[in-house]
Amino acid sequence: MQELMSVEWFILVTLCIASAAVAVWFLNPKAEAKGMEHELLIADGRTDAVFLFDDQTLIAWSSGARKFLDDNAEDFSWGKLRDKLSRSYPGLPQSPGFLRDVGSLTLSGTAEADNREAHCEWIDGVTRIQLRRAASDIGHVGDDQELTTLRAAVHQAPYPVWLQSDDARVTWTNLAYDRLNQKIRGRGNDTSAPLFPNLDAPMNSGRAERISIELPETDKKLWYNVSTTETEAGWLCHAMDVNAVVDAEIAQRNFVQTLAKTFAQLSIGLAIFDRNRQLVLFNPVLIDLTALPASFLSSRPNMMSFFDRLRDQRMMPEPKNYSSWRHQMADLLEAAAEGRYQETWSLPSGSVYSVSGRPHPDGAIAFLFEDITAEITLTRQFRSELELGQSILDHIDDAFAVFGADGSMVYSNTAYHTMWKTDPDASFAKITITDACRTWQELSGPTPTWGEVRDFVAGGTSDRSDWWSRVDMRNGEQLLCRVQSLQNGSVMVRFHQIDLPLAPPEQERFAVLKDS
Repeated sequence: MQELMSVEWFILVTLCIASAAVAVWFLNPKAEAKGMEHELLIADGRTDAVFLFDDQTLIAWSSGARKFLDDNAEDFSWGKLRDKLSRSYPGLPQSPGFLRDVGSLTLSGTAEADNREAHCEWIDGVTRIQLRRAASDIGHVGDDQELTTLRAAVHQAPYPVWLQSDDARVTWTNLAYDRLNQKIRGRGNDTSAPLFPNLDAPMNSGRAERISIELPETDKKLWYNVSTTETEAGWLCHAMDVNAVVDAEIAQRNFVQTLAKTFAQLSIGLAIFDRNRQLVLFNPVLIDLTALPASFLSSRPNMMSFFDRLRDQRMMPEPKNYSSWRHQMADLLEAAAEGRYQETWSLPSGSVYSVSGRPHPDGAIAFLFEDITAEITLTRQFRSELELGQSILDHIDDAFAVFGADGSMVYSNTAYHTMWKTDPDASFAKITITDACRTWQELSGPTPTWGEVRDFVAGGTSDRSDWWSRVDMRNGEQLLCRVQSLQNGSVMVRFHQIDLPLAPPEQERFAVLKDS
């Protein structure tokens, strides 16, 4: 009986002690928190620095962490810790909430971190940061290291990357985003507010969208192609810098406008087709020359539609049939692409156009349309007058030849060809006064006249007065050779067949011609 009472007494005492412990725990919950903090502060090594945060507020730290606090533990926040460690441990989250969403992180340290790494984790509402020796030094290698490398690569990416929640709050950023954020907003700003607020289009379309950010106190904008990917932790966003592309597009647009203004002053119609053979540039003169409506040209027709409309407007030579027209257009495009197209179009209206096609960079083709009606009309009129003059001179009985200042024959009539049995027009080479004198000597008797004519034409005599001389031909005929100066140093040598006897020869040579 006594032993039974001893056991009951022992059980009663044990229950009392347990009840008291529960009461103490219930009445003082901070004791458990202190114990939890103590456990979380336990590090792998004496020199490890461990920080505990409740959201943004520092609640505990290890002895190895004191060197980072600078005697400001009460005001030390998550942002201050990140400012101190972001250079040594790239990828440290912008906010502790990031760890709650994605889990633990192990960030490799840079050379400044003395071969250490930062292990970040979320434990029951407390964010724990431990700066410890790198896993490679203590024998831990594998997937964690690869994951750390990938995270560091994203953090060091040269373009902004950030994680944005569904309620439009930024929960994590990389270094490029931080630098851009400081450039736009300065230091000490609300980092949770998105730098790119208008992401509805890329989120809905799944395609990159061009979005601009205005620089403060300037009119300049920074342009980025922003793309988004939906993840379990939120929207992962990437922004590619396209300022160089935008500047190039603006420069190109300004250049095209400058060209358009320049081309507008030209009297030559211009039509430029791109590599897809669509009209991309034309000037107002083209409308006047082709009679094509501006609305049609502004609709960027392709090349075949452009020339089809020209044919319908009777602004190009009419083809014999449609089949040959298609072959003609194919040849035209090939020749233009090689820079060989150069044609003169005689239109049914009587106008004449000079049309040329030239290749341009990047596969483009330019066509030039020039109205040469006045020039062709003048040329035709001048040619008609020359032909009339030639016809009149060919009906003159006297034979004559005209030599230019350089001593070459520039003109002769039909009577000259018949008399001297030669046709200078049939020769590709120029006929000089020496060649002509040689021909004359072959058909005439001995005479010093030809040498005098040669010297006169060559300018070897100081006396440029007109003169004449009689020449005996080998067939018994006699010729009267007259030498006359013309404009610009030219000389005309004229031959007249003599029917009546003249004065004695000694009175004839070098006689000055009088009015005939």
